[in-house]
Amino acid sequence: MKKMMMSDVLDERKDFVCVSGESKKGFKCESNSVAGAVSQRACVYCGARVVLNPITDAFHIIHGPIGCASYTWDLRGSLSSDKEYYRNAFSTDLSEQDVIFGGGKKLAGAIDEIVATYHAKFIFVYATCIVGVIGDDVQAICKAAEQKHGIVCIPVQSPGFSGSKSTGYKLACNAILNLMSRAEEGPKLKGINVLGDFNLSGEMWIINSYLKEIGVKVVAKITGDATCEELMQAPRASLNIVQCAGSMMYLARQMEEKYGIPNLKVSFFGIEDTTNSLMRIAYALKDPEIIARAKAFTARKSEETAKKIAPYRALLEGRKAAIYVGGGYKAISLLKQFKELGIDTVVVGTQTGKKDEYDVIRSLADEGTVILDDANPAELEKFMREKHADVLVGGVKERPLGYKLAVAFLDHNHERKHALAGYDGAVNFVQELNLSMNSPVWSYLKGDAAV
Repeated sequence: MKKMMMSDVLDERKDFVCVSGESKKGFKCESNSVAGAVSQRACVYCGARVVLNPITDAFHIIHGPIGCASYTWDLRGSLSSDKEYYRNAFSTDLSEQDVIFGGGKKLAGAIDEIVATYHAKFIFVYATCIVGVIGDDVQAICKAAEQKHGIVCIPVQSPGFSGSKSTGYKLACNAILNLMSRAEEGPKLKGINVLGDFNLSGEMWIINSYLKEIGVKVVAKITGDATCEELMQAPRASLNIVQCAGSMMYLARQMEEKYGIPNLKVSFFGIEDTTNSLMRIAYALKDPEIIARAKAFTARKSEETAKKIAPYRALLEGRKAAIYVGGGYKAISLLKQFKELGIDTVVVGTQTGKKDEYDVIRSLADEGTVILDDANPAELEKFMREKHADVLVGGVKERPLGYKLAVAFLDHNHERKHALAGYDGAVNFVQELNLSMNSPVWSYLKGDAAV
């Protein structure tokens, strides 16, 4: 069985694949992608951009060819309660002439123009691949712009070839730390920072409403629906909660070291994880009133949500699911949600999962479940066919694969337009799942396409 399943997988990729229930020493993750394997990961620049993009009052200048700006324009479904400057992508549009003679003057001119046109106070400047090659001194140009205009202009040295998407996350976190360092110190506040929620389809607003309900104040949202001024207040918080550990755990550790703020990993996907996260936050703050309110709120909402979801179980029970998402925390929550619905997860993988997250995944997965790190489309197709998956949960890159195989698809990536976090999101998740899996269109798709 194991030999059959591992056939047609590149030899260099075999250590990144395992089967739950079978001994697999040395399962590889957190490594560079295998050359030529057609990884689904994005580049360093894209990793930095997705983290910083939701900051609503910041301007983002992409110092590079226009394609880099186009690729990441409005790339998240992040919503704003105020300004929407972040939905614009500004580019220096470097050409062959700039590659030969340098693009420094072009960048300085772009900063001047944005300040003059929009009265910008906060600017992030991203150095892309070509800038890493020609050696424009982005740091010096940003420093000169700060002195000239009296603004905050932060360089993000993110040439795509300098690592993986995870490297971009780290660079974005360093840029946020740079921004935080600009604020004057103030007294500690009895409140928390929410790290790693990007307000996709308003999910930060849902989480914030739950925290408000149990009496917890949010000091800074990092980075969904955040402002730069808000981020500069983040060092005053009493606790950091980390939703997307892949992108934000580095920032949480740095803030613990620099500002003495403890951190807590959470997940607001599914009834179980939302309830556990709210209770752990309450206990971490050690406030009896918050604990009591959290117990009452989670008990009420869990019961209400379970009743709304119950009718869908009969429509979904016994089906098979494949999961391929960005971070490990999301895959873990999805495994739990599928178990609640009686759906078997037969394939599960992530782009940037950590070793401890894969250990949890293996403990939750049923025997025979295929587990992959940094999978490519060929591997996903192979294992989905072998395991006869009925639905694929993934992102925009996986959607065509699902449809090609005549498999239902649920978008769980940052381009989606429906909220999936919290108790509200748990109901949306099941409704979306039912609409996709039980669509009559699948009865018309037969033959080689179907898995």
